[in-house]
Amino acid sequence: MSKPEVFITFRVTQQEKDLLKLYCEQEARNQTEVLRELIRSLNRRIKKPSDL
Repeated sequence: MSKPEVFITFRVTQQEKDLLKLYCEQEARNQTEVLRELIRSLNRRIKKPSDL
């Protein structure tokens, strides 16, 4: 896998931050891992031209 090159910064509510923190603690994973996995999973959700 290639080395990360880009930073993404965005705002969340305190409730969303707490939810992410709780999930990470529960799964013993860091926030970066969890968010990267979420972003990568989006590929399965993107509609292909043949699906439109």
